[in-house]
Amino acid sequence: MFFRMSCALLVIFFSLSSSAINISQFNNEFSLQVSKQLKQYSIPGGAYAIVQNNNIVALENFGYTDKTKSHQIDNNTVFRLASVSKTFAATLTTMLAQEHKLSLSDPITKYVPNFVLATDGAAQKIQLKHLLSHSTGLMPNSFDNLLHENWDMEKIIGRFERITPICPPEKCYGYQNIAYSMLQGAIEASQDKDYASLLQERVFSPLNMTHASVGIDVYKKQINTAKPHILRKRVKTGKKDQQGREIKEYIWRTVKVTPDYYKVAPAAGINASITDLAKWLIANLGHKPEVLSPALLTEITTPRIRTKKDLRRRYWREYLTDAHYGYGWRIYQFKGRKIIYHSGWVAGFRAEIGYSPDLDLGFAILINAESNAISKISSQFWSQVASLSSRPLTKRTKSTL
Repeated sequence: MFFRMSCALLVIFFSLSSSAINISQFNNEFSLQVSKQLKQYSIPGGAYAIVQNNNIVALENFGYTDKTKSHQIDNNTVFRLASVSKTFAATLTTMLAQEHKLSLSDPITKYVPNFVLATDGAAQKIQLKHLLSHSTGLMPNSFDNLLHENWDMEKIIGRFERITPICPPEKCYGYQNIAYSMLQGAIEASQDKDYASLLQERVFSPLNMTHASVGIDVYKKQINTAKPHILRKRVKTGKKDQQGREIKEYIWRTVKVTPDYYKVAPAAGINASITDLAKWLIANLGHKPEVLSPALLTEITTPRIRTKKDLRRRYWREYLTDAHYGYGWRIYQFKGRKIIYHSGWVAGFRAEIGYSPDLDLGFAILINAESNAISKISSQFWSQVASLSSRPLTKRTKSTL
């Protein structure tokens, strides 16, 4: 009996040891790939995290907070998360629902009484769960353009009376930002506390996400922040790469942070560092059940509405066989494995985060430029990880990847 137990412990020991070595080797190679691609597009700065089990396996930083190169990106540099913010809003809303402080079947008009649609009674049919899954039946990105025109939220919501739904709730997918932000009314009504305070109390503090915050005012007060960059132009260099393609130089311009999408805090209002996202990944992988319970994680990652458009995403399309939206997360079938994922894009910033429950592995990346290179990097990460995980496992090469 003792002999069998000793053998079992040895197997576990060698598996974990070799796993750590293999992951380290993988990251050494992968970080070089990322560095090369960020340089190819002249992206000012970025950072990524890899987590496995209950551990942060890698935190890698690249470049600078802005074009002056006065401050390097580090593990605690704060970026805007853009639509990755939706993962937090959905988690908090579902958490409160499971505590019976609100119901996901509540009509949104219970909390936003001035929300009216052109079709009589249509607004009353839209429930909180439909906001969470982008299955409201509204045309995609309804009135997002008004966020850039300095309209206040009450005035924008008043505009919805002009919209006729394109389908009944739960029958079609239509991505939203303004409608998604209506979750804030329900969240705050359930607790008589503001949204930022509730996130701090229920998520940021328990997970020790020390640099995470909500809103533009907090971002502006912080010193170690990445600055946003937009592409000004591409310049021909007269050089060609190994494939014979012309090499271009990308010229970025530093811009000011604007309040537009901060107005829709549940949709796009969170700021955080790559270290914060690593801790968020660990919790979503199920290793902080005292904060995010198994029941909560199951509910938010249950597929709710099919998202066919995702199957055509550049860089991802060759790997995806199915795509749905849950509550605040996308659910992909990637080379036969489930990947829980979300991306974010707001003026001057891009963010992507994803994890594999099967592999107990997570990856997040942040950059301070509007470049689709981030999608290429994320899809490459999951493709390479999937290839590693499909290799035959031996005592020498066994890995939990």
